[in-house]
Amino acid sequence: QVQLVESGGGLVQAGGSLRLSCAASGRTFSSSGMGWFRQAPGKEREFVAGISTSGAASGYADSVKGRFTISRDNAKNTVYLQMNSLKPEDTAVYYCAARSWGYYSGSSRDYNSWGQGTQVTVSS
Repeated sequence: QVQLVESGGGLVQAGGSLRLSCAASGRTFSSSGMGWFRQAPGKEREFVAGISTSGAASGYADSVKGRFTISRDNAKNTVYLQMNSLKPEDTAVYYCAARSWGYYSGSSRDYNSWGQGTQVTVSS
């Protein structure tokens, strides 16, 4: 299994940017599809973005498409989420997840390793 630790969250004004990082330990990172999810208070956890093992394939929720970019550096065992043009509705705890399959998935049930989460708060 992959152990995951997120960082980079914080408080930002609407229109601002943040970059989240997810550092992975374990030799299976480079063969793991990776995803970012988020959960706002009182809401279910939702898919934000995903990326395949090589980075050649990625996907986004409609709500973040054009504003967020997922990337990975397999040499550093790290996956990133660049978030631009942030909105108050992006406020949530953001989680990094890994699955034992090369392609990403939009379903949280397909991931078997999760980080502890990092809080992102966007003020209006």
